[in-house]
Amino acid sequence: MRVDDLHDLAEAAVIVPTVGTTASTAVDPVDDVGRLCEQTGTWMHVDAAYAGSAMVCPEFRWAFKGIERADSLVVNAHKWMLNPNDISLLWTKRPADFRAAFSLTPEYLRTPDAEDALSLSEYGPALGRRFRALKLWAVLRCYGKSGLQQHIRHGVGLAQTFERWVRAEPGWELSAPRHFSVVCFRHDGPDELNERLMHRVNETGEIFISHAVLNGRLVLRLAIGHPSTTEADIARAWELLRAHAQRL
Repeated sequence: MRVDDLHDLAEAAVIVPTVGTTASTAVDPVDDVGRLCEQTGTWMHVDAAYAGSAMVCPEFRWAFKGIERADSLVVNAHKWMLNPNDISLLWTKRPADFRAAFSLTPEYLRTPDAEDALSLSEYGPALGRRFRALKLWAVLRCYGKSGLQQHIRHGVGLAQTFERWVRAEPGWELSAPRHFSVVCFRHDGPDELNERLMHRVNETGEIFISHAVLNGRLVLRLAIGHPSTTEADIARAWELLRAHAQRL
């Protein structure tokens, strides 16, 4: 997000900076955006769906500078916090505004202890909800802060290793800065070759990588998120990529 392009926000209802974008895990300047939003009362919602889990590690909190300025923040625990799909975590410093937007109190929802109860239906559009919190509780209980820190650091460390291999290999290039555990890279060739390469390695069934389009070019994405992934796994992935690229 280009802060210098955010001019007069007086008519803006909400601005949504992202920490860890889907395509390249880019990081928007949350602190700078937050300062502008505070000047006009514009709601700032921070989308940290993927990278929010990294806040458990002090060394990655640089990406969340200014997060205290956010009016709301979302983190998807099913993306990097060892939870199965689906569970999202929502924080807000303005819960009264959520209730004003979403709450309905027909007679069949009224209860004697309503003033003391927290009804999630008053903070979002869904009325019926599954007990998503249980699986999150289990992960927090089993791993704790230190276990989650180890998980995050393990994935980032493997991504750093893969990034180093790509940088050192002639004919390959990195396509975006690597902030967390996703590496964007490509073979030094046309988009068609990179797309065919992606399909070839995925068809082996040994690995699965995805793609994105950055600056008009197709790039490959290697994402590391499973706690049992090892350096041998990413070494095999790199071996497959180089072998099939040579054949193509």
